[in-house]
Amino acid sequence: MAVHPPLFDTREFIKKQAVPDTCAKPFHATDFLQAKTFLLNYLHVEATFNAYRREVERLLHWLWFVADKSLTELKRADIDIYIEFCQNPPLNWIGLKKTPRFIETTEGRIASNQWRPFVATISKKDHKDGKFANIKNYTLSEKALREIFTIISSFFNFLIEEEYVQINPIAQIRQKSRYFRKTQGKPKVRRLSELQWQYVIETAELMAIENPLYHERTLFMMSALYGMYLRISELAASTRWSPKMGDFYCDQDRLWWFVTVGKGNKERHIAVSDSILKALQRYRTFLELSSLPPLGDKTPLFAKTRGKGPITSTSYIRKVVQSCFDRAILRLKEDHLQDEIMALEAATVHWLRHTGISEDVKTRPREHVRDDAGHSSSAITDKYIDIELRERHASAKKKALS
Repeated sequence: MAVHPPLFDTREFIKKQAVPDTCAKPFHATDFLQAKTFLLNYLHVEATFNAYRREVERLLHWLWFVADKSLTELKRADIDIYIEFCQNPPLNWIGLKKTPRFIETTEGRIASNQWRPFVATISKKDHKDGKFANIKNYTLSEKALREIFTIISSFFNFLIEEEYVQINPIAQIRQKSRYFRKTQGKPKVRRLSELQWQYVIETAELMAIENPLYHERTLFMMSALYGMYLRISELAASTRWSPKMGDFYCDQDRLWWFVTVGKGNKERHIAVSDSILKALQRYRTFLELSSLPPLGDKTPLFAKTRGKGPITSTSYIRKVVQSCFDRAILRLKEDHLQDEIMALEAATVHWLRHTGISEDVKTRPREHVRDDAGHSSSAITDKYIDIELRERHASAKKKALS
């Protein structure tokens, strides 16, 4: 089954994109233009745009080049076939790494022949152990499956509003539960143990002493991710938001806050603890700035060490955090704490947010944690409360078999 070129370019170029040559049939062009209009609604958040582009593009590739249908012909039964296809796509539709859809050449931007609709991945730990991704081992995770349902349903709701289609085939599936595994009780929150976090933050402090030029920034970054529950997207500058020193501010009651724009383009104000304020003062002192930021301070919160301006790459932030994790793992090995190493090897940047929230719900009112974390409801914050789990385990610990 042939692999066709990608359809949609990046946020910077999609507006100017014409109907591609691969749209050979009349309904291809009309489908493409409807899909492009839909994607233009999500330009303000890169991660959201990329996710919606991925799912819409996969659907169109299957619809046009496998099922030979238009969006206007898609029925509920087709969704079952499409999901099976996504769970077991042809091997030549699977890549081993994410590659750009389009590349710059002397002739302008052209579709990359290296791009594939699906990508086989491996865990961070397997990668560190020297293992490699294999297209034959491709699997569709439950999270990815849920994203297909959510995004395609949103796409068809848009098409109904545009009067391009009459039904949403996703909405017609009455028993979506057969696609998803049910979990009894609260899901496991991926986070660091108290000991693991202590090793991580102490490692960041050691790195800052050894090489302050690079790692005073690392130390404050780790502190902010944990102490203010920031997402990685809230640390990097983008067209939507560029974090500055002036986003720390003192109100009329002499209380310090940090304002950020997070998931869903929502602004929130985070209560700044004395520990974070102390970490900020240390960081600013190193940068030869005043102890605390004055009103309107436009200094980037996390500036590049080479060149000017703020860090704009979340991939770079991941590398900074991973360097700290790696050093902490070495220290755990030196101290023969083997049991603590495995979880830290699997940890990602987002675990720091989970860890900070999990620690705070032990002592702070959940409504306060909810608002600082930017959760839409207390039910989300409740996932981090594991006191009853500890009590349940304690009551079972000494059960006798006879």
